[in-house]
Amino acid sequence: MNNNSPTDRISSFQTIMFMTNYLLGTGIVVVPRIVTEKVKTPDSWISLILGGVICILITLLHVRLCQRYPNETFFQFNQKIVGKWIGLFLSLIVIVFYIVGSAFEVRNLVETMGIYLLQGTPTWAIMIPFIWIGLYLVLGGGINSLARMLEIIFPITAICILVVIFLGIGIFEIDNLRPVLGMGVKPISKGIMTASTSFSGFEIILFIFMFMKDKKQAPKVVIIGLGVPIFFYTMTTILVVGALSVDGVLFQTWPVLTYIRGYEIPGLFFERFDSLFIVIWIMQIFTTYAIALYVAALGMAQIFKKRCIRPFLFGIIPFIYTIANMPKNINETIKWEGTFLFIYFLFFCIFPILLLIISFVRGNIDAKI
Repeated sequence: MNNNSPTDRISSFQTIMFMTNYLLGTGIVVVPRIVTEKVKTPDSWISLILGGVICILITLLHVRLCQRYPNETFFQFNQKIVGKWIGLFLSLIVIVFYIVGSAFEVRNLVETMGIYLLQGTPTWAIMIPFIWIGLYLVLGGGINSLARMLEIIFPITAICILVVIFLGIGIFEIDNLRPVLGMGVKPISKGIMTASTSFSGFEIILFIFMFMKDKKQAPKVVIIGLGVPIFFYTMTTILVVGALSVDGVLFQTWPVLTYIRGYEIPGLFFERFDSLFIVIWIMQIFTTYAIALYVAALGMAQIFKKRCIRPFLFGIIPFIYTIANMPKNINETIKWEGTFLFIYFLFFCIFPILLLIISFVRGNIDAKI
């Protein structure tokens, strides 16, 4: 089966779905805490907006790089820019990033379901079906099957998240967000880096640009694809901090779930909205895991110049399972994931932009010669 064909195409809307779903992942539940923890004021939502804008600007530079090599992915064109061996080294680092990232998504799923839905269930019993369902999806049709799944999942996710989040407007206290800029801009500036890492995943355009039908729409796609997660993260943070206060957010591992548990709507079919939210969240974790799995396998196939990603998918799965089992508990998982996201973010901020600069310099030199 050919899962790595340059003739595969996805629409602009499907590309937006790739970016939006990949960025949401586990972030929707942890972002209010990790950003507020850094800012330590109610202004964490401002840091999120600024961090999101920075990520949009960086991603637009990624698009500019991809436009110079429209029929290749990062794994292919980096060797043309910096040479075979350096390019191969960069590609291997990216593949490791995506394998580790997908493993963290699996572990987050296990921790969440083990606490809220399947108490007492062995870790392997939750992990293995999740891993293999993602494998089955990617095996079924590569990027096209992923795109169709994302088109189905995202509207459901968006509606449910908005409904569940805004149902708690009754416990929202505007005073918990005041005064705006009460401590000045210094706390906000401290939180921008953390807020920016919350949008790690913006670099996905480096790997799916080749498959876009209308590549001229890429800048617009990037703005919308990142704009949606920025909106969700910002609104969630505003409502959660407004309801729980800064101290209340810092006290919770998953403050969004605490916020949802804090209100009741008499007469509705659902009484525990946190269970509904967790189910939707699991869907988002699955999409992030499946996309990361596909990109890792795609990278290996393109490095070895193979058209089929099937054998590489089966080769990656044991590594994902092993890495996902390495953290001893939820606290260790959060600590490791935070360090990983910081390194991951810096890599995709620095190296693609360096490649863009080098490609311009080499292009000018070649033109003079």
